[in-house]
Amino acid sequence: MATPRRIGAEDSKTREQLVDAAERLLLRDGYAAVSSRRVAAEAGLKPALVHYYFRTMDDLFLAVFRRRAEQNLTRLDRVLESPQPLRALWELSVEPSGTAFTVEFSALANHRKAIRAEIAEYAERFRQMQVEALTTRLPELGWDTDEMPPAAFVVLLTAISRVLAMEEGLGMSGGHAETLDLVERALTRLEGEAPQPE
Repeated sequence: MATPRRIGAEDSKTREQLVDAAERLLLRDGYAAVSSRRVAAEAGLKPALVHYYFRTMDDLFLAVFRRRAEQNLTRLDRVLESPQPLRALWELSVEPSGTAFTVEFSALANHRKAIRAEIAEYAERFRQMQVEALTTRLPELGWDTDEMPPAAFVVLLTAISRVLAMEEGLGMSGGHAETLDLVERALTRLEGEAPQPE
């Protein structure tokens, strides 16, 4: 009977370097550019180390995704507690590296079932946290939640930010300035002016 192949420790500095390198490649060149050789080269390590720490490339992709997803859940907690949670949520939604990350993993999920399931699980948790927070916050701001329920508000916010990011990636910009202005006016009506940087 064959013994299972040994895998490197999850708290290893080398493993972290590989996850960092895979994330940089993913954001810079797209998920299709992430191979064990390129990850190793980006990290300045030997290619064999990629497979020492990750049985498959899907395992590496999942490590990249889980780390960012956990970071985003923590950030979301802080965002929803901020004095202007809707504005903070919008800013989190349109953050360039976050939207690029989401677009790349959504494309990857079309080809990898395990990754699709993981994304769906985290996305549901993320959305549930948003809806729970906004169920309380929106009525405080005078929002008619019968007219537009918090869940619909969250989906619209997510949809707008994703479309803008995807179209920007294609080099499109028609209607973007007007959409951003519309969102800004809505946020100002609900929560007041954005705080000025100090």
